[in-house]
Amino acid sequence: MNKLDFMDIKENAVLGDQGLQDALNGVNPQFGDLCVRVAGEVWGKPLLSQKFKTLLTIALDVSHQSFSGPGVPFEAHVTMALKQGVTFEEIEELLLMTCVYCGFNKAAGAFGRLNELKEKYGN
Repeated sequence: MNKLDFMDIKENAVLGDQGLQDALNGVNPQFGDLCVRVAGEVWGKPLLSQKFKTLLTIALDVSHQSFSGPGVPFEAHVTMALKQGVTFEEIEELLLMTCVYCGFNKAAGAFGRLNELKEKYGN
């Protein structure tokens, strides 16, 4: 067993989530390896909580319009947030903030995609 086998998802949302790692490797093995190594290091930094980091990634997805399609991270980031204890209501409030700072049209697409994910994963 290596160090990653003992990583708790609450300590590092990337290195502690084998399903996420498998999904990244499924996009492309070299891409997945790079993402896991680099993101795993950043997600391991101690000052920001894992929960906060997941919310930040969702806000960045809104800013970049990364909601759906092959390899697009919005669903993965929402799933990561849910695993960290974030509620759909908290994500909705975050999306309201992105209306102001990213633009209403960008946030509208995120709300639409989030509604699909709520149906998929349940409220």
